[in-house]
This record gives sequence, structure tokens and C-alpha cells, in this order.
Amino acid sequence: MRNVETSPVESVDRALLLILLMRSAGPISVKAAAEHLNVAPSTAHRLLSALTFRGFSVQDRERRYRAGPALSERGAESFSVHLLRVNARSALMALHEAVGETVQLMVLRGGSIVFIDGVESTSALRVGMRVGDQMPAFVSAGGKAMLAQLSNTELEELYRGGLPPWPTGRITSLALLKRNMTRIRRAEFATNFEETEQGVVGLGVSINDAAGKPIAALTTATPSIRFRREDMPAYIEALRTAAAAVEDRLRAAVS
Repeated sequence: MRNVETSPVESVDRALLLILLMRSAGPISVKAAAEHLNVAPSTAHRLLSALTFRGFSVQDRERRYRAGPALSERGAESFSVHLLRVNARSALMALHEAVGETVQLMVLRGGSIVFIDGVESTSALRVGMRVGDQMPAFVSAGGKAMLAQLSNTELEELYRGGLPPWPTGRITSLALLKRNMTRIRRAEFATNFEETEQGVVGLGVSINDAAGKPIAALTTATPSIRFRREDMPAYIEALRTAAAAVEDRLRAAVS
């Protein structure tokens, strides 16, 4: 039975209890969640929706909720932000030297990306770093590169509730996302032509673990007025070299 001691933040406590329930009991319905918490079904639904938004739960085809990617084994084995920063720093610097533009490191958090490090261009006209910022993964070159490493089933789980709107986003449905990911898997890099914001062009590649699952991503960010398509092969080669260097360092760090 639930401990009768009152939690300092009841809504947080209820959400945590639902996470524990999904981990121990497997998929749960809204009704089962409401009964477990002794709350109204509408309250249970709001809590489960919040957990789903952050990737802590996903809905299956029977509209039951189970532990999401943020609680999966892949999430448990993911590298800490500190370890990623330490092992990616030299590669970020080398990438910055190679392209002369702002370069950034990001991680996947549910269906979004979070920027965790970067090196800003010294040009007067430049794209600023976004360390700490979060946005939907499907609008960012690095986010797309990571999403492309996932299966269609995993993509469905991440965006079970639909793709959140983004002012300059061009991928607006799960079907369109899947088609884009197929192209990115073949190309082994992703692009962002003014999808995160107007005036910015991004290129990105995924940093993967030994099993091919995404750990993080590296991107270049160039003002669109200065971007030249003929520079893309050199940028992509520099991104791939940097990503390979980070992968090697991370594997050595955990071996």
C-alpha cells in the first residue's frame, strides 16, 4: 500500500508513483492508474500525459501507458552530460577550426534535443550558442540525425501524441517524419534549412554507441546568407571525423 505520509509536492509524488507502477506492473490503463493513486481518471490522465510529453511513458496500441524511452535501458546506459562534454571538447574545437562556424553538441531527451556544449563562431555575423536550450528533435539537424538511428516503432513511441508544433518546422506529421528519417539513414547526415529559426542553416551527424544507438549529435550552424551548398561535403566530412573521434573517446572511457 501507498505510504500515508504526505509528500511535499503531491503531484510530483503521484507522477513518481506512476513511474514505479509502470516499471513493476508493465502497461497500465488510465483507470488502473487512477485506482492506484485513488484519484479521478481525469487527474491520472493529466499525469500520464505529462510523463508522456517528457518521454517517461508512451502509449501502446491499446491506449495503455508503459515506461518510455527516458526510462529504457538505452536511457539508463546513456552517458552523463559531464562525460560527453569532457570527451567531445577536443573534437568540438577541431570541428570549429575546420568549418569556422558555430558548432554544437546536443543530446536526445524524449522527443526533444537539449544543447549541452558548443563553440561559437568569431565572425561578426554568426549563430549564437544555445547551451541549455531545448527544442523538438525533428527541427534540428542533430536531432534528425539521432532520430534517424531509431526504428519506426521507436519514433511512434516518441511521438505517440503527435508532433508538437514549431513556428518554422516543416515536418508536421509522423508519416512525414518517417519518410525524412529514411532519407537521412541513407545519407548518414541531416540538414536543417531554417527549420529551427529563420536565417540559420544546420548540418548534423549522430554520435552512436557500439550498438548503433544515438548517444549525442554534433552540428554546424551557419547564417543562411553565408551558407554555400558547395561547402556541404567539406562540412559533412569534418562532422563525421569529429563524431568518430568522440565515439572512440567514449568507448575508451567506459572500457
